Amino acid sequence: MFWFFDYITVPWVYWTVWILYTLTILGIIAVIVSENRNPVKSLAWVTVLLVVPIVGLVLYIVFGRNIQTKRIISRRNRRKLRKLNATTAVKPKKTECPPHQLQQVNLAQSLCSSTFHTGNEVTLFDNGKDKFDALLTDIARAQKYINLQYYIIIDDNIGNRVIDALVERARAGVKVRVIYDHVGSFKLSRQACRRMKEAGIEAYPFFKVVFPPFGTRINWRNHRKLAIIDGETGYIGGMNIADRYVTGGKLFNTWRDLHLRLRGPAVGALQQAFAVDWSFMGQPLIEEEAGTKIDTTYPADMQLVTGGPTSQWMNMTLIFQHAISSAQKCVYIMTPYFIPSEGLLHALQIAALGKVDVRVMLPRRSDSDMLRWASFSYIQDCLRAGIKVYLYKKGMLHSKAIIIDDDFATVGSTNFDFRSFEHNFEANMLIYSQEFNSRMKAQFMRDQKDCERVTSAVWRQRPLLEKSLESFMRLFSPIL
Repeated sequence: MFWFFDYITVPWVYWTVWILYTLTILGIIAVIVSENRNPVKSLAWVTVLLVVPIVGLVLYIVFGRNIQTKRIISRRNRRKLRKLNATTAVKPKKTECPPHQLQQVNLAQSLCSSTFHTGNEVTLFDNGKDKFDALLTDIARAQKYINLQYYIIIDDNIGNRVIDALVERARAGVKVRVIYDHVGSFKLSRQACRRMKEAGIEAYPFFKVVFPPFGTRINWRNHRKLAIIDGETGYIGGMNIADRYVTGGKLFNTWRDLHLRLRGPAVGALQQAFAVDWSFMGQPLIEEEAGTKIDTTYPADMQLVTGGPTSQWMNMTLIFQHAISSAQKCVYIMTPYFIPSEGLLHALQIAALGKVDVRVMLPRRSDSDMLRWASFSYIQDCLRAGIKVYLYKKGMLHSKAIIIDDDFATVGSTNFDFRSFEHNFEANMLIYSQEFNSRMKAQFMRDQKDCERVTSAVWRQRPLLEKSLESFMRLFSPIL
């Protein structure tokens, strides 16, 4: 008797599940189409969902969702932070800025309300030892507060030195706050977190990946590397807190990277960026003042640009594209991963075809084979336009910098790839200074001596297997 009901029930269950699943897939396709994304990306997602629906559904949940409408901080709190930062901000005058530079300043202000700060002092670090020596010294001198934000914090040798310094200051009554990315800092042990908590340090993971909502968070990572100490000293760049940034790690003899130490009004911009992320995690709004005027021999004008998946525009892409398009003499790029958007690739090609000296420096051997293959797939497109490509041989090149002409450079956490442009929370300092630009060019030329220049004749002769891997991985560029 029961077999009869089973016979009747099973088809209904089967068809109910199938109809619901089909409606889910069609609903997601409708959402993708209604968002008016890049047609190529939209078509790619629709194709994946139709051809391999189960796999496509999982990939879309993890990598495909759009959170541009998500507000990272309330308008009221954002206004409060702007008022604090506005005390040291200035409006550049047309008589003091070249037209293209003034347009860049205005663009950054329109994209993310980036304030313009004059009279800053900037120290450039090209290795982890010098950077961490300076950071630890500044931490030891802290009297009021320390705000640290890093994508990766590992409690290895250098990580424990930093944590020990923070614990000592926290026990001395200094307010210490730490933001670390939950995915980037998976190797940060519970013991280290407990040690910080017991010392009174407020340390929290950004976008913690937990079940069941892990799929809605894992794709959006906070890749920023910021430090603000007593509102007087700030750090920004590409170095995380881990031994490999000092020793090179197990795979490399050298880990080449860039980081900046700032003093002056621009430190207030770093503080505002940290405060926004701190508020985003549900913590009280930070209203400590930061960024004071200083006397310096070589004052630099600066703007901080932040970007992320919640931004209305692709901030970093537009800033980079405008800077490259405005170049008259040279464009020098240092990046560990080179996966440009179509617009950025065209901007570089147009500049090179217009006889601007365009150079791109990449690591010969990367910490990620997939990203290396995807990056190398763009080299032929560059060579065809006359872009000079250099492969760094001495170790891992992790530097993230762009140098334009004689008076502009940018250093920060942003890689030249889709993930940094679209999925990660990033921060870059724009620096308008001939003196700093000359230091950056000198650094580029020193690193160039440790590179081999790629030529079209040699590049075309590489093995077929390498070409095939590069072409295959290029298909996954938007999510790498």
